Amino acid sequence: MNSQKILIDSSFLYAVYSAIDKNHLTAIAYMETTDNIPVVPDIILPEVAYLFLRDVGYHAVERFLYKFAEVQPNLQSLTIPDIRRAQEIMVAYPSAKFDLVDCCLMALSERLQITQICTFDRRDFSIFRPKHCEYLGLLP
Repeated sequence: MNSQKILIDSSFLYAVYSAIDKNHLTAIAYMETTDNIPVVPDIILPEVAYLFLRDVGYHAVERFLYKFAEVQPNLQSLTIPDIRRAQEIMVAYPSAKFDLVDCCLMALSERLQITQICTFDRRDFSIFRPKHCEYLGLLP
């Protein structure tokens, strides 16, 4: 099988690390069976930390950060052109009201030529039409 890079959204990352999330088993099963290379945009970390704080508490944020850093993920930072592209996407889809993080992931997908994203928040990514492919494949 030919492995390729896939973007990781906050909903998916939270599901991987949170046993109480309804999608936890699906996320774990996907990660255990894929040979795709996960790319974690650094902009999703505050969202995931917020979800742990909201749902479990401060200690869960600490535990998540420890476990996350332990696996040494492929962390991807935003560039100024990514931020500009995210703003363009917001302008192009005004009625969808995409949030900033999702727009940044959309911009990263274009810059990095990634055609698939792991997410459980499918609405925004199913509406978006990237420049580098017809649509983003939604996993799992």
